[in-house]
Amino acid sequence: MVNDVKNFLEDLSGKKVAFVGMGVANVPCAKWLASHGIDVYACDKRDREYIGREICEELDKLGVHFCLGDDYLSALPEMDLIFRSHGILPFQNKWIGECIERGQKVTTEMEVFFKYCPAKIIAVTGSNGKTTTTTLISEMLKKSGKTVYLGGNIGKALMPELENITANDFAVVELSSFQLLTMGNMVSKPDIAVVTNIESTHLDHHISLDEYVDSKRNILIYQSAGAKSVLNADCDYSIGGRVYHDMRFDVRGRLYQFSISHPVENGAYMKPDGSIVFAENGVETPVMNKNDIVIPGMHNVENYCTAITAVWGLVSVEDIVSVAKTFGGVEHRIEFVREYKGVKYYNDSIATSPSRVISGLKAFNQKIIMICGGSDKGNDMSQMAPLILEKVKLLVLNGATADKIYDCVVNADGFAESGIEVVKTDTMENALNIAKEKAVSGDIVSLCPACPAFDQFKTFEYRGRKFKELVNGFED
Repeated sequence: MVNDVKNFLEDLSGKKVAFVGMGVANVPCAKWLASHGIDVYACDKRDREYIGREICEELDKLGVHFCLGDDYLSALPEMDLIFRSHGILPFQNKWIGECIERGQKVTTEMEVFFKYCPAKIIAVTGSNGKTTTTTLISEMLKKSGKTVYLGGNIGKALMPELENITANDFAVVELSSFQLLTMGNMVSKPDIAVVTNIESTHLDHHISLDEYVDSKRNILIYQSAGAKSVLNADCDYSIGGRVYHDMRFDVRGRLYQFSISHPVENGAYMKPDGSIVFAENGVETPVMNKNDIVIPGMHNVENYCTAITAVWGLVSVEDIVSVAKTFGGVEHRIEFVREYKGVKYYNDSIATSPSRVISGLKAFNQKIIMICGGSDKGNDMSQMAPLILEKVKLLVLNGATADKIYDCVVNADGFAESGIEVVKTDTMENALNIAKEKAVSGDIVSLCPACPAFDQFKTFEYRGRKFKELVNGFED
């Protein structure tokens, strides 16, 4: 453990620390601080059943105090340090301002990690492709023999790893707009910043499009002059044509770009023949062909170009190619689940926006059966309707957005001529049963929701795992 981390823990001795929102990041962080003798309070409006009884029992054994239910914020005035869940946004929650007015420090797990992490940090954000790109970067670094700590929005808290990380290691971090919103203390970090793309999304949580885009900009504007910034040459980063959103103006270090449609001056790009090269200082180095990549879809070719650009100079071409030929994909991202009676089932639960659905549909070379719907985060569903008419034979809708998606599809130009069948039901489980009954040998069934899962599940991961459990439970 480096001295800065030791000092951080010592400074908390005798103080009270609260975690508000007991989710995937705050739970392990609360355990970590409690294991070091810190007086920890777990605050959540939800009950023990929702948080998880086993989790609560572990926290109980460590001496963690619980503040649950409607009065879950009642203990905050007594706290010395407060960790908010990343999904609890500061400008929309009155209690955060009240804490700051009392002179209390409100922070997040990721802010503390960035402040004290001794390793080089490669951080990835964007509207789409974050998780696969982050994972590919990690896999390439590990293949080259480096010690890698993978976490962040990908579902693993990294603050507890501060106990183990050294200056010779690499931290590969996926960052959401929620995590980046208050990341104003990233002095000279990250060492390598990647922004995969930007589109209009999460407007159900952010107060404006500007707030969403500005949060993403934080990954770039605190870098040092010696840092590396990786941007998408196929994305103008200026939503709505507003030039002040163009992130190329935010780059502090050296700009690298990637593309699957045209050459770039510095970075990886795909040529018309499908070959991928890396260009730098006027020199092109062959890397591989897109056909070397085992996971399907052009969006994954783009993800590889992104990852190659990020790790170039840290790993060999041979290691990159080895990962491309062996990496089977990230859970919930066009993940092959099972073939049952000649029908292939895929779990694409991460497809929580129309653009992700578009990418997923393009990965298949035939018309598919698509299970779609979930909670509403304000996305425009009409953008995916034309491709659904082209690539889907049966659309089974469920959840809170079933009617919204139905209206977009049946009112789209070409609906009558497409031959698509559209069915509505209430739950994802019932949607799967309908798909199973109607599928014939040779069909593909994909869970491709276009929406978050909060109407029926805690997260898209819970939805995807339930889908896989149901599919793997099919009996002859």
